Amino acid sequence: MEMKAWILDRQAKIEDRPLRLQEIPTPEPSDHEIRIKVHACGICRTDIHIAEGDLPLKKSPLILGHEIVGVVDKIGKDVTSFQAGDRAGAAWLNHACGRCEFCLSGMENLCANARFTGWDADGGYAEYTVLDGDFAYHVPDHLTFEELAPLMCPGIAGYRSFKLTEAKKGQKLGLYGFGPTASYVLQVAKHLGLEVFVVTRSQKNRDAAQELGADWIGTYEDKMPATFDAGIIFPPAGNLVEFALSQLKGNGRLILAPVYMTPIEINDYNHIWLERSVKSLAHISRQDGREFLKIAGEIGIKTQIEVFAFEQLADILPRVKGGKVNGNAVIEIA
Repeated sequence: MEMKAWILDRQAKIEDRPLRLQEIPTPEPSDHEIRIKVHACGICRTDIHIAEGDLPLKKSPLILGHEIVGVVDKIGKDVTSFQAGDRAGAAWLNHACGRCEFCLSGMENLCANARFTGWDADGGYAEYTVLDGDFAYHVPDHLTFEELAPLMCPGIAGYRSFKLTEAKKGQKLGLYGFGPTASYVLQVAKHLGLEVFVVTRSQKNRDAAQELGADWIGTYEDKMPATFDAGIIFPPAGNLVEFALSQLKGNGRLILAPVYMTPIEINDYNHIWLERSVKSLAHISRQDGREFLKIAGEIGIKTQIEVFAFEQLADILPRVKGGKVNGNAVIEIA
């Protein structure tokens, strides 16, 4: 049995089309794995970083994609958490050792031996994918596969960044930048009873934040109506760090959500004084995914997506790189 898959076997600029659509053998699950017939897979900028060589190629050939949702069509004999026919999702974290100090203390996202979907292991730009059943997710029934796909990466990662703030009901949260990831944080934070303040230059993003119920929306030049208990920065702009710190109360927590940042400078010590702190987001844990998907199902989380055919992937990747997609780009496979 063969399947269609987009294969990366050389790193090159995405405009040079390093991915090729091929027919390859359909993978068989091992005893502890499930096989998912992929219905949709979101496109993440990390996929582009891997394809272009910003991140090293860990296996070759490689199938990219880690925002995966579909239906389980085959299970290994040791799998007890899924049955054939179940809806399932896969995310960035593909495996953790389960034995190190981080795994044993609930921080498997920091495991030195962690493996990642679409980087260390083949991902979802294919008709089928396999993964350890313990690292797959049950997904809400009432959201479409296309709506679910971006929840598997920007959704879960945004939720973890929110958890890291330790913000509580009744407190004030500042969001700096407002793309898809921030939109999920806003919806969760409002559901949990926080006041949310959005700071963004884009009128389109300000309109989106207003539609989702932000308590205040403005630009970086506007006078903030309050100081915040916590803040999250989404753009990879190190020059925002001191600015955001200056908006925090004493003991305020600032989370850096991007996977990289331009240089950070804090020129005025008063902006980080009073036990204000800065913490970076690093990957996700399975617990983050379970908690977020439960909340997403309960509140009927809203997603902004643009859906494309599987065969269009090579044409769509340059558009994603150039920011020319409305919301999250998702490829429809099954």
